Amino acid sequence: MTSALILIVAFVLLCAALYFEKTQNRTGLVPTKGCLSLLFILAALVQKDPLSPYFGFMVTGLVFCLGGDVFLALPQRKAFMFGLVSFLVGHVFYVIGFFSVAGFSGWTWVSLVLAGAISFLVYRWLRSHLGKMKGPVIGYMVVITVMVCAASSLLGAADFSLSGRIMAFAGAVAFYFSDVFVARDRFVKKEFFNRLVGLPMYYDGQFLIAFSLGFLRAG
Repeated sequence: MTSALILIVAFVLLCAALYFEKTQNRTGLVPTKGCLSLLFILAALVQKDPLSPYFGFMVTGLVFCLGGDVFLALPQRKAFMFGLVSFLVGHVFYVIGFFSVAGFSGWTWVSLVLAGAISFLVYRWLRSHLGKMKGPVIGYMVVITVMVCAASSLLGAADFSLSGRIMAFAGAVAFYFSDVFVARDRFVKKEFFNRLVGLPMYYDGQFLIAFSLGFLRAG
């Protein structure tokens, strides 16, 4: 019941956030996105009997992502860099969390080839638009690519429940592709379409990661 209520409230807040994005109402957007992001942290905290230390790493990552959400909702140019750093730190905690459960495996290296190829193509697409942001964007892309590889390792860890593994992996992939739309909006073409597609994808990813804490079980 608690999880269902969280998702209902999250859906309402997501619709409100998209409306504020469409109307470029920063006064409404910042608190709305902040509350929406607090909900994926709450979703993680209400999960029963989560694995340790996976739980601690993932919740810490979610907290840093909340910070990133607030920074990206602000209009100042420096806020984008702060948001980038906050998300980067969040991804590092996700990487540690996934690997704390699964370790390295053949899934890691296969996904590294596939995700690395996709990231390279995305970078080639963005390269001419990045300017002085080229270095920070490359660093961020490396970390988020590693995050997807770590989630792939968890997906292949057959000693753990399939539902939890799928949720965590799907969440990581949704997060990855939502960032493509963030990059398109920031560097290529700023338009509401980026938020309309990217924002639901991002929150789907975060909630999947949060709920995976209650579904990932050994054995």
